[in-house]
Amino acid sequence: MNTILQIASTPGSTDSVNHASDSVSILDLAIKGGWVMIPIGLLSIMAVYIIVERMLTLKKADKDPERFIDKIKEMVYYGDITGALAQCRQFDTPFSRMIEKGISKIGTPLTSIEASIENVAKMEIYKLEKNLSILATISGAGPMLGFFGTVTGMVQAFIAIAQEEGTVSPKLLSSGMYEAMITTVGGLIVGIIAYIGYNYLVSKVDKIVNKMEYSSIEFIELLQQPK
Repeated sequence: MNTILQIASTPGSTDSVNHASDSVSILDLAIKGGWVMIPIGLLSIMAVYIIVERMLTLKKADKDPERFIDKIKEMVYYGDITGALAQCRQFDTPFSRMIEKGISKIGTPLTSIEASIENVAKMEIYKLEKNLSILATISGAGPMLGFFGTVTGMVQAFIAIAQEEGTVSPKLLSSGMYEAMITTVGGLIVGIIAYIGYNYLVSKVDKIVNKMEYSSIEFIELLQQPK
């Protein structure tokens, strides 16, 4: 019992308790950042949602089309149009929807088939790029909002200096300085996450678009082969 009392009474233990009580949570820091942290927080939620949603969508769309194309080639070559259409609906990717449109146009001029495939491809690319422009906007708007918070925080600090008579205490300036620094950090974090996510997703879309182009070329070449 005496040992416990001695440990509790030592200066080191008192300092650790005080240090724990003086620690500031992330929520407290965000609150000290002022009202500018509200739109920054909303942008961060939007950025994370778009990145996760697009990653899941692109992962589903980026199925390897090679086996699919091989099956379609075989079915179309031997005249099994119904089976080829069923295979396209079962695969359910941008590749399959594009090829399905081409198969449904078999019997029409080749230019008509190419135009139909191209139109479907444009629609599928638009779906793949959904919300990427918003993510690009967030990557620029986040740091700008952080800079705006920095300016407003510094204005508050200078107003406090102007209104104070005599020596200016650091505590008086803390609120303005907190807002200035915290909003800058918050805006930069949101901007960096959105920027990296945008470029990663664009590279994934480009990869899928290249596969779509390759699949359409293979399909058109198949239709041009002599029976």
